[in-house]
Amino acid sequence: MAGKKRKKPKINKFYQVNQYIKAEKLMVVDEKATQIGVLNLKDALKLAQEKNLDLVEVAPKANPPVAKLINFAKFKYQLKQRNATGVKRSKTQDIKEIRFTPFIAENDYNIRIKRAQEFLQNGDKVKLVVKFVGRQITRKDFGKALMKKAISALNEDSTVEREPAFQGKLLLSILNPNKN
Repeated sequence: MAGKKRKKPKINKFYQVNQYIKAEKLMVVDEKATQIGVLNLKDALKLAQEKNLDLVEVAPKANPPVAKLINFAKFKYQLKQRNATGVKRSKTQDIKEIRFTPFIAENDYNIRIKRAQEFLQNGDKVKLVVKFVGRQITRKDFGKALMKKAISALNEDSTVEREPAFQGKLLLSILNPNKN
């Protein structure tokens, strides 16, 4: 179960339509969002019937409540589309971590750089980490040189969001993917 993302439960909002609207006076708006004005419920229902549309209460807590003249099926479709585009836009950007040691072998380094390039090309951020173990911390210059080398190798695919800095025994840097 660890690793699966749970979907958020859908929140169904109920709208008062036509004769089920309880407010006596309504601010009426047509389907093009132009205000018609404040009408009493009978007049608004009569206007909706003349235009062969539904009267949908969209803002019941406003003073006076706002009702829209629109086909209810079309109104629900528009809401569904608006919610769908909101979900599309909010694509989460993962932060992928690539770990090095200050005295890493050349082949291991190359493999990690290729992996970081893949992550960046997929649109994910990359956190580069140089981990110092034991007495390696006395040779910080090796870690800094490695980090500089890695950042320059990934330079064409990314921009530096966070400059290399120490956090305990870790040297960290975060790279953002370039917009393609």
